Amino acid sequence: MKEYVLLLLLALGSAKPFSSPSYLTLKNMMLKDMEDADDDDDDDDDDENSLFPTRQPIMPFFPFDLFPSCPFGCQCYSRVVHCSDLGLTSIPNNIPFDTRLIDLQNNKIKEIKENDFKGLTSLYGLMLNNNKLTKIHPKAFLPVKKLRRLYLSHNLLTEIPINLPKSLAELRIHDNKVKKIQKETFKGMNALHVLEMSANPLENDGIDPAAFEGVTVFHIRIADAKLTSVPKGLPSSLLELHLDDNKISTVELEDFKRYKDLQRLGLGNNKIKDIENGSLANIPHVREIHLEKNKLKKVPPGLQDLKYLQVIFLHHNNITRVGVNDFCPTVTKKKKSLYSAISLFNNPVKYWELQPATFRCVLSRMSVQLGNFRK
Repeated sequence: MKEYVLLLLLALGSAKPFSSPSYLTLKNMMLKDMEDADDDDDDDDDDENSLFPTRQPIMPFFPFDLFPSCPFGCQCYSRVVHCSDLGLTSIPNNIPFDTRLIDLQNNKIKEIKENDFKGLTSLYGLMLNNNKLTKIHPKAFLPVKKLRRLYLSHNLLTEIPINLPKSLAELRIHDNKVKKIQKETFKGMNALHVLEMSANPLENDGIDPAAFEGVTVFHIRIADAKLTSVPKGLPSSLLELHLDDNKISTVELEDFKRYKDLQRLGLGNNKIKDIENGSLANIPHVREIHLEKNKLKKVPPGLQDLKYLQVIFLHHNNITRVGVNDFCPTVTKKKKSLYSAISLFNNPVKYWELQPATFRCVLSRMSVQLGNFRK
């Protein structure tokens, strides 16, 4: 009996440990089963009634050609292809047709050719940030009709690519050399939520009046450009408009008439000296306004009539006086949302002369940021 027990222990000790299949193997098996399910359904009845089933036995291992290809040097998993930081000079071949996201950041790609994305009908996101792109073929994006996010920032493009997918929800072309936005560049894009065009040498006359005609966009940023006034031809659907770090000197009455649904406005770090009375009345739903680092000599008129305004940044200006009704309405009920932030520091205003009632419509004392003016 002892001999049998000893032999059993020796057999167990020499056995190899059980290794469970990897996550990718399981996932590929499930995907393969799902793909074959429809084909197998037609044969189920015949196989069940047959004495000798014709279905092939399940193989313990998949042959190599069942696994999707992957470009050399890249990493592919879960329909994501990672090819960043590889020194690539062109779009790689052998990208799996079911790919949803391609990461090509931080390479040396100079050109996108006509057939670089051919067959990638399921592509959702394409990241081409920080390359050396100067040319994109007019038909390059025609195959990717489901593309939602396209990142082209930090390249050398002189114009926004034409024939962009109508399905785009986010386009980022920050830090390029774009000087003009041509007519009908965004035609048919009714799902474009975010458009980032900052750090381009874009001037006011470089925006064609019909460039955004019939287009729905909710968020536009054209910061650090060469704008000298608020653009008037942007989509009327805007909820956020950021024009910081430009050369805007005046805000006129007509500037915001087109953007009545605007909720966030960024005009910081410009050269604004004057805001025409009635200008802000055209954006009655605005909740946040940035006017810091300008040359204003007084609090902009009309703030007290903005029922939903919660944040107003006015620091680093030349404001010398603050009136008791500059921020708050005379009738308390007219204010729907209290201020959570009012910044007035670094202005030559005598804070000790401010009336306590000036800030009667703020959440708390911490909502007001005051400070001594220092040259």
